Formats: sequence, C-alpha cells, structure tokens
Amino acid sequence: MSEIILMNDPRVAGIPVHESHEPLVDLRELPFLRVDTRLADPAGAYALLREGVVWRLARAARLLPEGLCLLVTEGYRPLAPQQRYLDRYEAEPRACHPDRPESCARTESCACTESYARTESYPRTRTSRSLSPPEMGPHVAGAAVDLTLCTADGVELDLGTPVNASPEESEGACRTAAPNITATARRNRRTLSAALTTAGLTNYPAQWWHWSYGDRYWALATGAATARYGPANA
Repeated sequence: MSEIILMNDPRVAGIPVHESHEPLVDLRELPFLRVDTRLADPAGAYALLREGVVWRLARAARLLPEGLCLLVTEGYRPLAPQQRYLDRYEAEPRACHPDRPESCARTESCACTESYARTESYPRTRTSRSLSPPEMGPHVAGAAVDLTLCTADGVELDLGTPVNASPEESEGACRTAAPNITATARRNRRTLSAALTTAGLTNYPAQWWHWSYGDRYWALATGAATARYGPANA
C-alpha cells in the first residue's frame, strides 16, 4: 500500500499559516458550477469558499469536457460542526481497540494499520481519513471543497462511491487511486482530477471528492513554505 499522509500527521500540523484574509465567496451566485443542497445548513456556510479557491474552480470548470459541470456538495464548515462530526465519528470505534499504538495515526502505510485493515478501528487513524482535526481542518479554513461531476442537466456521473463514503462502507473505494472501482468510474475520476490539478488544487488521496487550495495539506503536498488560510469566519 502506498503511503497516504493523513490530516492529523505532524508534518501537516507543523506547516505555519500566513493568513491572507481573503473573503469567503458564495458559490450560489456563480454561473460556472452547480451547488448541491444535500448538506445545506441554515446559514448557508456549505456554499462558501475562499476567493482564491473559487478562482481555481472557475479555471477547472473551463477545463472540463463539453457537457460536464462541477457539482459542489460542501465548502466552508464552521468550527463547531467540524468538532461535532469528529466527536461522533471517533466515538464509534474507541471502545473496540483502546490500546492501539499512537504511531499508527500518522499514515496508512504502517504494519499496524494493515493488521486492522478490516475494522479500521483505531479512532484517530480511522477518523482522520474522513475528518480533519478542527483546529487545522481545510473545510474550517474555507480552503477545501467536496465535489463531483454532473451533466449540464445535473445528473451525477459515476465516480465509484457516493461523496463522503467512509472507508468502511466503500471497502476502501473512497481512496482516489482505489483499484476496486469500474473503468467508467476510474475514467471520470481522472477527468475530475485532471481539471482540478491543472487549476492548482490538491487532492486528499483518502477521498476522491476532497480538493483544497491554500490550507496546510495543500502546502505540504506542493512544497509551499506556509499555508494561506487558517480558520475562517463567515
């Protein structure tokens, strides 16, 4: 298994933030993408992203084949909801294997992680595959977007799993490079990845739908000295 650096890895947490103070932009006011309401919140935070991320989404949208659109399911996530999601998801496996070593929280490539591959039961490792620690979460910074592809009529394409599928329920198919998906899903993932990567966004390889710019994970992946965005306020 190739290494996937998880969100709670010290290499990610150690990236300093040089806050740019870019505003959050409402994606619902933009013509070049679609915004899904499945995770809508009353305040509309789900449809907000930092300006620099939005510019790059605009470029990615232009790079897609004719007839395809970006479909955003979630952008900015305030600190309080992020903490609630983390607490709920982490609580599920904690009672099963409370003595699993802390060292396994850093990547997916260690032998101990392999030995627990079927249950994904160590809380920190399991949780950080799907959710970031609140204080350094890309969504909390308004720097990350969860998205997929759809037709011009809004019909979602097959990308192998639903957006936000967990490693457990998808048997690992949520990973961007997962081998256990169809040829059609793989082709659609490549189409999505090509446009977003060319536009300057970085994928979190544990989740094919999660892309970011300007956060700590982006900085580590690209070699940037600092992140551009810390926790945002709507």
